[in-house]
Amino acid sequence: MLRNTRRAGLLACAILLTACASQSAPTSDQAQESVVITGNRVEAEQNAPLAPPPPLARVDDGRARAAIGGVVSPYAQTAPQPMPGDVDRENYENVDTNPIHMVSADPVSTFSIDVDTASYSNVRRLLNSGRLPPQDAVRTEELINYFRYDYPLPQTRQQPFSTNVTVAPSPWAEGRQIVHIGLQGYNIVPRERPPLNLTLLLDVSGSMSDANKLPLVIQSMRMLVEQMNARDRVSIVVYAGAAGAVLEPTPGNERGRIIAALENLHAGGSTAGGEGLRLAYALAEQNFNPNSVNRVIIATDGDFNVGINNPQELEDFVERKRDTGVYLSVLGFGGGNYNDALMQRLAQNGNGVAAYIDTLNEARRVLRDEMASNMFTIANDVKIQVEFNPARVAEYRLIGYETRMLNREDFNNDRVDAGEIGSGHAVTAIYEIVPVGGRTFNDPLRYQDERTAPSTASEIAFLRIRYKLPGQDTSRLIERPITDRDAVRDIAQAPESTRWATAVAGYGQLLRHDQFMRQGYGYDDVINLAQGARGRDEFGWRAEFIQLARSAESAAALPTAQNAPRGGRN
Repeated sequence: MLRNTRRAGLLACAILLTACASQSAPTSDQAQESVVITGNRVEAEQNAPLAPPPPLARVDDGRARAAIGGVVSPYAQTAPQPMPGDVDRENYENVDTNPIHMVSADPVSTFSIDVDTASYSNVRRLLNSGRLPPQDAVRTEELINYFRYDYPLPQTRQQPFSTNVTVAPSPWAEGRQIVHIGLQGYNIVPRERPPLNLTLLLDVSGSMSDANKLPLVIQSMRMLVEQMNARDRVSIVVYAGAAGAVLEPTPGNERGRIIAALENLHAGGSTAGGEGLRLAYALAEQNFNPNSVNRVIIATDGDFNVGINNPQELEDFVERKRDTGVYLSVLGFGGGNYNDALMQRLAQNGNGVAAYIDTLNEARRVLRDEMASNMFTIANDVKIQVEFNPARVAEYRLIGYETRMLNREDFNNDRVDAGEIGSGHAVTAIYEIVPVGGRTFNDPLRYQDERTAPSTASEIAFLRIRYKLPGQDTSRLIERPITDRDAVRDIAQAPESTRWATAVAGYGQLLRHDQFMRQGYGYDDVINLAQGARGRDEFGWRAEFIQLARSAESAAALPTAQNAPRGGRN
């Protein structure tokens, strides 16, 4: 009797497993289906990457519902996602440090500005965990541009930023000099602020279940919602095994409805990131307002592993969409499978900023304290070009901006995309130069004529900046010489902004194991320079930096196996 009962039980299990298998997700050889949620309706469609979606129906209660096998779900999923394990799958783009250039052979340096800050807070996360970051996780210009600088504000929006230059001795290399270039953006006052049309694209896949992922995303988005008013519109799209709209465009002052939609989210499923982008852009375009800032904000760990996951295809799609006037900003969360490389490319191609949110304080900085800078663009396609005078400068190198370098001919080509500056944003760049007669890395050329006109004898270099005002296709030009009047004899005499930016530049180069740093220059030197340049530290960001430099010094003393100079995958 017992044997027959067990046999019947096994038979029932087999039948149940067979039934489940017949309803399982498609295999890799089958065409994958995605579920598009339109109101209370589910449509299964063939997954045609980046094809226009069907029109979105009204969402009655701020939630997406999908009937899957007779069960009502808060959003549809087509396949389970295994939780990340102990394997570090973080992805950083392999980038070599900018080389040294001989002015006699290559006098012109051209690059796109960068206002992203993702690298700084991601490096902070890694240092706070007791280890040095991979070399490729460190983008020195993003460390420098994390901070506010006391540059004077421009007088008019027609020339939307001021230019500030200081030349000072290098603190880490005797006989070399630092050329510090700072741009300060025009600050939009509240009455000038245009309305926002935001589409929040939130990753709710299984990899987002950690406390520093989806729960922090929800808290962060609440902070953003608190800045909205009745003129603004907020929509929410989620993506896991499928993409779905969970909130139709809603006035920003209806905070209760928006927050209820956020708090109804939970993590589960695989990551159909490409499908989510497609749907978010469709929703943003459907509700496009030419008088508003139209922007998609994606919050994710970047682990796109189902659906459209070809990075080049995603980049091309985002690049095409920016021409419609809808920009893309990227907020990174979490670790273990953080795809920094992809997120940087998407933000750059989407005319948006890339930030990494590791704590609630960082969410407050990005989405409240710096909200205007990250949302309201005052200048597009901003490019910097510096021509060095061969009579005064033998060699130069640009510190950071490795992923933002442009060809010389790109500077005057208005079809070449570059970075954007937001309201009140400061952008800082630092060159290291070797004056003529100083100790160079290269032997001088034998037949190079270094004579120059007497009228330019006092010029160290010539600075050119190109930018477009929002809505315009033709760039404008700012020019100014960099002369002896911009120079100081000692780094201690340099403005506070120069000393602070130089300290952060030294910190970034040490983290990247920069081969051009003087032997013996270390984190103690960074800390000493930073201590004297803290100035008014309203939010405590500079005090925190000094502690991070101390943490980096401690982590550098750990076994080398824990501090590999490179890391991640590309």
